[in-house]
Amino acid sequence: MSFAAPLPILNGCPAISGRESELLAKVNQSTDHWKESTNIKLDQLKSGYACALHMHQPTIPAGNEGELISHLQHMFNHSEDGDNHNAEPFAQCYKRLADIIPNLIKEGCNPRIMLDYSGNLLWGVNQMGRTDITESLKFLACDSQMQNHVEWLGTFWSHAVAPSTPIPDLKLQISAWQHQFANLFGTEALQRVKGFSPPEMHLPNHPDTLYEFIKALKECGYQWVLVQEHSVENLNGTPLNHEQKYIPNQLIAKNSLGETINITALIKTQGSDTKLVGQMQPFYEAQGLGRQKINNTAIPSLVSQIADGENGGVMMNEFPEAYLQANRRNRDNGESVMAVNGSEYLEMIAAAGIHESNFPTVQGVHQHRIWDAMGEDLGREALSAAIASLKSSDTGFNIEGASWTNNLSWVEGYENILEPINQLSAQFHKRFDKQVSDSPEITQTEHYQQALVHLLLSETSCFRYWGQGIWTDYAREIHRRGEFLLNEPSTAI
Repeated sequence: MSFAAPLPILNGCPAISGRESELLAKVNQSTDHWKESTNIKLDQLKSGYACALHMHQPTIPAGNEGELISHLQHMFNHSEDGDNHNAEPFAQCYKRLADIIPNLIKEGCNPRIMLDYSGNLLWGVNQMGRTDITESLKFLACDSQMQNHVEWLGTFWSHAVAPSTPIPDLKLQISAWQHQFANLFGTEALQRVKGFSPPEMHLPNHPDTLYEFIKALKECGYQWVLVQEHSVENLNGTPLNHEQKYIPNQLIAKNSLGETINITALIKTQGSDTKLVGQMQPFYEAQGLGRQKINNTAIPSLVSQIADGENGGVMMNEFPEAYLQANRRNRDNGESVMAVNGSEYLEMIAAAGIHESNFPTVQGVHQHRIWDAMGEDLGREALSAAIASLKSSDTGFNIEGASWTNNLSWVEGYENILEPINQLSAQFHKRFDKQVSDSPEITQTEHYQQALVHLLLSETSCFRYWGQGIWTDYAREIHRRGEFLLNEPSTAI
């Protein structure tokens, strides 16, 4: 694929920066939305289930003259290719809950759902002029009745995967999504977003990366994170026991300097995600669970699960009826097993006196072995040596993602790295970090925002998982445009 345009082409720059101080102040204000609004009685609940739907479409340089457009738009433009005929069914999936949930409420049901929409998708449907979708999502995010049934989860703006995202870009990805969400649905809606859904459920297990990831989440106002059961371990290195998967855990991140930080984790159980949620298996699993004691207080078990909300025949065709059926059975079978959203559950048990300090403690998988190998040593060199030793003795040992350099600026030491994302990230931070520190309003400028868009887009997971071919061509072109922007003076853009 060739790209004729010599200059970066950006059809309407998304407003994903420029309000950092304002939004951080807003999201870090204390709020107990669910404790005040829930109509679920904790003492009557023996178990619950929390289902999340993940929605994403990447941004690609495939529009007229190579402009950046949503892959959904590309599907509409080339409906004859592959399964692109599903473009409109996908679009309907993005909006259908705005009809399904009010209808269930009218039937006397008490539905719940958690929604995770990538920033790419939110921007893309807006670019397309699909006001039917954006208005439906605004209804789900802002309507006073919907606020009691729908919980939005934060995520990375461009569906980057945390383990292989350069550390200084973790917070940029988080903040960009918050900007996108606030600009579409308002700061009050953003303030209610307290849970975080990592793309692909990828949790870093490199100690320094995990520490910085959790630190960035907490600085941006997040109170809990959804994690896959096999991505964490108990502090003694053992897997989570069966009962532990159905209660909150305290995820502890310790870096190579011995500093620790923690956040609440809800555990997504392993399995075929699409079929599990598409057929509402969490509802049926919850019926076989009971209350568990934490700190001598009995709380309901919670089955947590997430799946693509539109991808595949099960979610496109089977999910709506299965979701309707589960909610109707909830209505007819009493209040001992009910749908409940993540923040709602955590706020209810907090009101009963159960807080993060009472939860079992977990860490990133394989970290017990790392700490054993390091012994009493601290520091990044000791950590690197321990990881190298474990890798050489065990081919199954894996630490993914960004690692530290000796220079905390994250600029020096990257100039000669061949990995394009790290190179682009280093160039971005070398160009802008001091400027932003000296004049925070720089993040409002077109030059900064265009460079930021291309940096974050270069980190989109789709460009890695689809193998060689057109997807890597897209990635190279986005990278080329990002480099162009970073090598040009601001006045040239």
